[in-house]
Amino acid sequence: MSIKKNVAFIGLGTMGYPMAGHLAKSNLFNLRVFNRSPQKSTEWSKEYEGEVSSSIKDAVVDADFVVTCTGKDEDMMEIVFAEQGMIKHLKKGSIFIDHTTTSYKLAKHLNESLAVKGVSFIDAPVSGGEAGAINGMLSVMAGGSMEVLEESKELINAYSKNVTYMGESGKGQLAKMVNQICIAGLLQGLSEGLLFAEAENLDMSSLLSAISGGAAQSWQMVNRAETMHQREFDFGFAVKWMVKDLGYCIDQSSSNNSKLGFTKEVYDRYVNLMDKGHSDSDTSSLMIFDELNK
Repeated sequence: MSIKKNVAFIGLGTMGYPMAGHLAKSNLFNLRVFNRSPQKSTEWSKEYEGEVSSSIKDAVVDADFVVTCTGKDEDMMEIVFAEQGMIKHLKKGSIFIDHTTTSYKLAKHLNESLAVKGVSFIDAPVSGGEAGAINGMLSVMAGGSMEVLEESKELINAYSKNVTYMGESGKGQLAKMVNQICIAGLLQGLSEGLLFAEAENLDMSSLLSAISGGAAQSWQMVNRAETMHQREFDFGFAVKWMVKDLGYCIDQSSSNNSKLGFTKEVYDRYVNLMDKGHSDSDTSSLMIFDELNK
């Protein structure tokens, strides 16, 4: 009988909460969680009957795997490098898996800093949204050592449907940037198409039935078109997080000389939506940009 590995899961937000829950339910690991907001930790512990650590140090000090899922670069910098951060407490030979969507620069910095400590790093942003996390059906894009990723597969598979190795450290984050660029473009196109349909008074149910089975079909169309038409935006991936992600994309484009003209336009639209009080609305709220800017 094999000895269970110790896992520390840091970050119980919209995505991390159910992801850690799947790990707890798998019963494959000795799991400890930590969240900077104690209330979330308490809620999680009651729901999954899991062990909660009172500090990052207690969570990671004997962990074979450390998994993080936070909000942005600044969160990761604080969690890892602050005075009470984890880097001084990580066990040599452990594996650090970051599911946060961060900048490429931070992924490279984490990899280099952790290597000095004898810790292996995998940048592994996810796609699939809150529903994917709840259902354990996330798609993971991973950068780092393939051998280290293979060691981590059993853990990651607890909350994902597929894991794709993208190459060296940082390539997972670059793949996620492509994902976000594509989603932003799809949502802008879908918004304009639906607004055109409304202007012509087309029956929306018939229209979506007609076009969702053809070349125009996308996840966004299938899952968001009807709610966009109904002006319902109180779910899914928040505008503020898309602004953060597209900001990383635009910043990275300056170093590879790619021209993200359309992405920059959509980014500006999202910033405008935030300014008008829609920071927490779903990204499909692009639908109401023109209505808010008449």
